[in-house]
Amino acid sequence: MTRIIADISVSLDGFVTGPDPGPDNGLGTGGEALHTWAFSDDPDDRRALHEGTARSGAVVLGRRLFDVVDGPNGWDDTTGYGAREVAKPAFVVVTGSPPRSVRLTGLDWTFVTSGLHDAVAAARERAEAASAAAGNDLDVILMGGGATVGSALDAGLVDVLSLHLAPVVLGSGTPLFNGAVPRTLVQRTVTRTSTVTHLTYDVL
Repeated sequence: MTRIIADISVSLDGFVTGPDPGPDNGLGTGGEALHTWAFSDDPDDRRALHEGTARSGAVVLGRRLFDVVDGPNGWDDTTGYGAREVAKPAFVVVTGSPPRSVRLTGLDWTFVTSGLHDAVAAARERAEAASAAAGNDLDVILMGGGATVGSALDAGLVDVLSLHLAPVVLGSGTPLFNGAVPRTLVQRTVTRTSTVTHLTYDVL
């Protein structure tokens, strides 16, 4: 069965970027520390990255994050979705209007202008099709940014929350949780490595 999984790195004080993020500074000041684990050689970090990438049937992201990854300093042939694994699932972007052009033309992009619910529904269709082709269950991954993941949690669209808790305090930046809607979580897994703590919760 295809699940909707929010998968994102976060600081100890709840930020998914550092201060002043933008197209040329996607993770904000100091935000690179959030993703140290994705380039780590720790076997547990590599396993978490590989498993998360391998289960991705489709990926949802917001327009601001799209502008970062598709920008001139964004993804390339060596670093992309899945960091060094550079996987190529279908990507669904929630946006007010499609971009005039796309740099990463080798990736499968769908731009949804009718809201987050429709974007998740479109991604589910793509993931289910990918699951049928692969012969095993694949999921929809909400990769961010923080506002997209937070809105999906508030809307009750998320089945699983996968956090990569980095040992850094950023002080400010893009918050993951704005406290709009309380959610009950059931902890399923905890994996501690030299760079991060990987946490998985079912969202009730």
